Amino acid sequence: MKRKTLVFFISMFICLNVFVFTGCALNTSSINKDVVRIHIRANSNNCDDQDVKLKVRDNVVDYITPIIADCESSDDVKFILNNNLKNIEKIANDTLAKNGFLYKSSAVINNEYFPSRKYGDKTFPADYYDALILRLGEGVGDNWWCVAYPPL
Repeated sequence: MKRKTLVFFISMFICLNVFVFTGCALNTSSINKDVVRIHIRANSNNCDDQDVKLKVRDNVVDYITPIIADCESSDDVKFILNNNLKNIEKIANDTLAKNGFLYKSSAVINNEYFPSRKYGDKTFPADYYDALILRLGEGVGDNWWCVAYPPL
């Protein structure tokens, strides 16, 4: 009888832990699938590369903001961004060239890991998110990111 009771309690403990951990993971994933982020990776940590990253950011965000303004879902945003990757690259490349840089940019929509980040009163947990990834040159420098959807 003691053995059956012990097995029962161990089984309940395992089931409870599986439920709690699985429930948390599913809850996080459901949040993350409805978020689209923007990630701009600088060529390097050289001051000039970091400065031009911010100029690229300003021009790309100015372009993206009105074309996704009326989107009602993350799927809509990803669709529009995916259809505008060449335009986004052109804006980035024009900004780079205008500032004397010879390297180019590349843009993709990808699902990538982001650390936890707080924007105002909203916290986005560390996890994988769909994002517009804009790589400038080698793309190994410090980066900039924001949330494209939902609008903050």
